Amino acid sequence: MRYLTFALAKGRLAKETLKLLEKIGITCEEINDPKTRKLIFQNDELGVRFFLSKPSDVPTYVEYGVADIGVVGRDTLLEEGRNLYEVLDLGFGKCRMCVCGPESARELLTKNEIIRVASKYPNIAKNYFKEKKNQTVEIIKLNGSVELAPIVGLSEVIVDIVETGSTLKENGLTVLEEITDLSARVVVNQVSLRMEHERINKLLKELKDVLETA
Repeated sequence: MRYLTFALAKGRLAKETLKLLEKIGITCEEINDPKTRKLIFQNDELGVRFFLSKPSDVPTYVEYGVADIGVVGRDTLLEEGRNLYEVLDLGFGKCRMCVCGPESARELLTKNEIIRVASKYPNIAKNYFKEKKNQTVEIIKLNGSVELAPIVGLSEVIVDIVETGSTLKENGLTVLEEITDLSARVVVNQVSLRMEHERINKLLKELKDVLETA
């Protein structure tokens, strides 16, 4: 039997996904060993293989067929823009992608002026302002705490993930516009879906059933 390979985003998403897979009988003991240095884990009996990677790499592994199935946040999928089938919303890791800034910046979003936007997600930011708002902006890519950008005057607003909004509040910022809802998604390689149609569809159906009864 050919192995069905999963690429999982390291951290909380991987843990939640593995718990969910356990409920449909797909387990892999060695992946739960906190001391392990292994990169690839497999259950020979079930014919499944797992590896953990940085979230931004998951869509790449799936697009190129190194993994048949990936689980990653929708923010990563939108930012990476890979050629994949997005097949299931797992419903956890819920948050929102928003335009945030000081209250005083709200009017800048209605005037069609050129403004600076700082973000870890330059593609999402660029697409939103270009396609949804038809506003010309200068995108500044940051890797760290983007909340700092409007405070120190690097940008007028930021585009970032918002969960509770408490970090924004503490720094005198607020949600100005909501771009989209986010959560963990299952993606499938296009060729794998044809080649392993039966196994993948069975797996997706079982996952859906578990989610519906949760």
